[in-house]
Amino acid sequence: MWAFVIGAGAAGLLAGTVVRVLADGFTAERSVETPRHDQTLDVPQPEPAPGDPRSERIARRAETDPRSERRAGWAETDPRSERRAGWAETDPRSGWRARWAEARAVLKEAPRRWPVWSWPPWVEVGTAAVCAVVAWRLAGTALLWAWGYAAVAGVLLSVVDWRTRRLPDVITLPSCLVLAVLLVPTGDLGPALLGGLALGGAYAVMWFVRPDALGFGDVKLAGVAGMLAGPLGVDRWLAAAMGGLVLGALYAVMLLITRRATMKTQFPLGPFIAAGVLVALW
Repeated sequence: MWAFVIGAGAAGLLAGTVVRVLADGFTAERSVETPRHDQTLDVPQPEPAPGDPRSERIARRAETDPRSERRAGWAETDPRSERRAGWAETDPRSGWRARWAEARAVLKEAPRRWPVWSWPPWVEVGTAAVCAVVAWRLAGTALLWAWGYAAVAGVLLSVVDWRTRRLPDVITLPSCLVLAVLLVPTGDLGPALLGGLALGGAYAVMWFVRPDALGFGDVKLAGVAGMLAGPLGVDRWLAAAMGGLVLGALYAVMLLITRRATMKTQFPLGPFIAAGVLVALW
């Protein structure tokens, strides 16, 4: 038993290096822009060499071509230009394209920045500790694989949220699908889905009431947490649901006592949601 827990901790230590590299990629400031469908890429054209007879012909053609004036007039009076601009501003696909472009950039840069170790190794040690706790509580059960994946993904989301105040959709949304696939062999997919919908719905109501105090990324993470706690029973689901809020409230009180924050100070709630699920498992 203890050999299995130690092995899970060692595997978590190695997975922590992956978590740190990916989290550093999301933390770095990057500008990911994709051209809209009504825009064209500004590709520089090669200029003719001095003395090239083609340059004079091109200049004369541009001055005498009647199509240039018609094209300019069409661009000014074409009603489709305004519609395209409006579609580009309201198109929800543009946000998704930027997020997936960021994820691809992070995965592409990760092997280049792959270190052997980093000091202090808080991320590595934290991932190892979470993996060891999961192995200790779920050794020999069918839920081990789903919780093992959630342990690594939860640490990654917690680190990213703590540093950047956001929970990337490219991690939370695929995690729901991965957990569903891993929970199918256990026979607990039904309780997991009910737990995810219940906890995600509760956080959605809080987000609708106070959108300034809760992010929609927290709602998605709460759905993932509900999927993990659902198969454990109603009591542990309630412990996971209340654990994140209680831990977050205790942290807020500590900030107020130490005068490091005010009543209007915002802090990331994602790490406390993940910690609440771990407390319920403990």
